[in-house]
Amino acid sequence: MAMFRWLGALALAVAVLSSPSHSAQSRSREAVIRSPPASTQPPAGPPEMRIAAVVNDEVISVFDLVSRIRMVMLSSNIPDTPETRKRLAPQVLRGLIDEKLELQEAKKEGVTATDSEIDNALAQIEKQNNMKAGALNEFLKARAIDRSALVNQLTASIVWAKLVRRMAAQTTEISDEEIDAALQRAKEHAKEPESRVAEIFLAVDNPSQDAEERALAERLTQQMHQGARFSAIAQQFSQSATAAVGGDMGWLRPDQLPPELGKVVAGLKPGELSPPIRAGGGYYLMLVVDRRNGTSGGGEQDDVYDIVQVVFPLPVPASEAGRRLALSEAEGVRTAAKDCPSLLKIGKAKAPQLSSEGKLRVANISPQMRALVSKLAIGQASEPIVQKNGVGIIMVCGKSNGSAPVTREEVGETLLRQRLDIVARRYLRDLRRTAYVDVRV
Repeated sequence: MAMFRWLGALALAVAVLSSPSHSAQSRSREAVIRSPPASTQPPAGPPEMRIAAVVNDEVISVFDLVSRIRMVMLSSNIPDTPETRKRLAPQVLRGLIDEKLELQEAKKEGVTATDSEIDNALAQIEKQNNMKAGALNEFLKARAIDRSALVNQLTASIVWAKLVRRMAAQTTEISDEEIDAALQRAKEHAKEPESRVAEIFLAVDNPSQDAEERALAERLTQQMHQGARFSAIAQQFSQSATAAVGGDMGWLRPDQLPPELGKVVAGLKPGELSPPIRAGGGYYLMLVVDRRNGTSGGGEQDDVYDIVQVVFPLPVPASEAGRRLALSEAEGVRTAAKDCPSLLKIGKAKAPQLSSEGKLRVANISPQMRALVSKLAIGQASEPIVQKNGVGIIMVCGKSNGSAPVTREEVGETLLRQRLDIVARRYLRDLRRTAYVDVRV
């Protein structure tokens, strides 16, 4: 399962509501970040027991770092090579340091993630990947990934979302006037082209980090051109609030973005990834997922398909023999399935990990897949579709129109997310500046 998905659980973390407002105490010490000199010899003992970094008074071990690197490569579809691990290590370690700061701040403020919240997040991952309850533990174990690597990431996401909402509640209030203005703008520009945009944001907290962050942006760009998934890369590396939903910013017009980003997005084609863009305190990578002519309502973009899909997984890279076998199995399923229930039943028996059913809005389907789905009659199975991670069959079970006017609640939530993003960046920046961080590897 090279394209394993963690996205749903992290999206769940962002949706967690805050607890009652409580101010965060400021710290007076400036950040102290130490790295070992070039001549320092690595300490004796098993590598996994070595210290990768000390964050204030807590340790991140090399074992923690290695487990997280494995998880990043698995979820992002990045090839597992010594060179890739070496290049990813500094950025993954920085992410672990940020998580440690978030968890420490949560502990200080009395904010916790309950067992139920963690269990729900893990169950969501299993559900998205068509796993039986409890199968995730075995999946991680088989790939030498420590379960705590995932649990710690989920915990940090949950408590950080609560902290940010608590902080924002003291300073952020979306007024009726702001919502009215946003609704009016949406009405005035309803027929203008919009793009479904996703982002990766890499913060530059001080000028000395500029070259490092740009180099990271370029490396991530290269990995995505080689097949790594944008959503998973965003989830693991982006420092925007949208990271929890794979960088998805939704449908936007260029004027709804900062000028530097809007200009670039307007010039990108659907499916095209931007080069690194220096704007707004860091570097952005922008992906145009799709484009539409407007949101006046009632159009084809609002249609919703009820779909069943069965995918026979392929290793990366896949051998020709493996590809032929998967094609043969997919063709057999296509021939045997007479309707959606029978396709799903056969898929669950033959390819349980990647067989699923669900509803997809046309606006959220890639242009290539949309062209395929639109030609299928209800109950008709597609020809086998060869993808990077497998060979699939799709059947359309139904189609409906899901158009609905934008509500005040939706506009208010959008404005709130934008404010939360700003609060989150400032909050984490302040934690970094007042932390003691000793990097040892």
